[in-house]
Amino acid sequence: MTPVRPPDPDRPPSRSDLGPGGPENRVAALLLAVLLLAGGLVGLVNLALDGVVRDGVVRTTYGLTMIACLLAAVPLVVRRRIGLWQTFGLVLLGDLVYVVVALCIEDPVRYATPLVLLFPSVVAAWFLVPWMLGVHMAVTPVAVLVAMQHGYDSAGGLAVQVAISAGTLDLVAVGVSLLRRRERRLLAATEALSQRDPLTGLGNRRYLVEQVPRLWRQARREGERVAALVIDLDHFKQVNDRHGHAAGDAVLRAVAGVLADTVRPSDVLARLGGEELVVLGLVGDPGEAAHLAERLRLAVCAARSVHGHAVTASIGVALAHPGDVEDAVGALWRLVDRADAAMYAAKQGGRDRVATFAPPPPPPPRRAPATELVDPPTVPAPRLPGAARTESG
Repeated sequence: MTPVRPPDPDRPPSRSDLGPGGPENRVAALLLAVLLLAGGLVGLVNLALDGVVRDGVVRTTYGLTMIACLLAAVPLVVRRRIGLWQTFGLVLLGDLVYVVVALCIEDPVRYATPLVLLFPSVVAAWFLVPWMLGVHMAVTPVAVLVAMQHGYDSAGGLAVQVAISAGTLDLVAVGVSLLRRRERRLLAATEALSQRDPLTGLGNRRYLVEQVPRLWRQARREGERVAALVIDLDHFKQVNDRHGHAAGDAVLRAVAGVLADTVRPSDVLARLGGEELVVLGLVGDPGEAAHLAERLRLAVCAARSVHGHAVTASIGVALAHPGDVEDAVGALWRLVDRADAAMYAAKQGGRDRVATFAPPPPPPPRRAPATELVDPPTVPAPRLPGAARTESG
């Protein structure tokens, strides 16, 4: 069975998160683009001020670095996507740009404060995996040391500055990383509540709908049919009436457990509501779907709750060939409706059995009643020319 798997709250953003189409891709790309554009424009302003950037080759290097920042932002704005390794590379590039700027500035203590590294630190803490963040945190004190080494006369003053600046930056990075982890934990809990049935732990209707496009695409790709199996527990109301709702809940949990162990790994199992469940899977022919339904029926019969209560199940089966342009969600509910009709046929047939949906036969061609039959119209015969002259004469 395809399980309901909310994101791991302790898993940082992965390559799939930041890759093309990932949920954080657009945010990461636009944020980095804004930072690159802002840094490049501010740097060019400093280049225009007298006494800020040193003259000579250093000034040219500084200007080219700022232009490189602006150019690096262009593909991010145009494509609006970025990968995990690209983000890691831009974070390290930010560290390198800071060092270049500090070495090109006349007074790095005044015009190239280490707080500039706050931007790559926050980006690393929010978007990168732990080991990448660790690399950036290790690079930070080295970058501060190289940038500030000519701004202090004593080694002691330089050491204090490096310790305070790099320590503050790394502390901010750790704090942002912890906040990010907390945010992901809350999102994971919310997603689990929105996709999981709280009683049985199975997927709910929303989870079922989210799985449908993938299942439809796979069926079209492999040339198979989608089978819907609607499972309804027989006489479940009697269990609640005789033994209480707690016993009924225990029966539902037991049935959900055996169904989850019986369905195939690729199948989607969900609870629609009450005592009705549905299984979606790919099959090659109706016989395969009927065999799966029979296995599920036997599994339900063998299930026992913690109190020893048991039920049987009526199962309806319906199949569909996914079309290329059809709405997958709409087709899903039409398919479930047909399986639901087959399930009611199984109920009417005596319960504890499997029934397959059969489309109704086309109506016979309508024959007109005898009273509606009429004689064909009489067509007068043409007159001969001689007869016409005789009559007129």
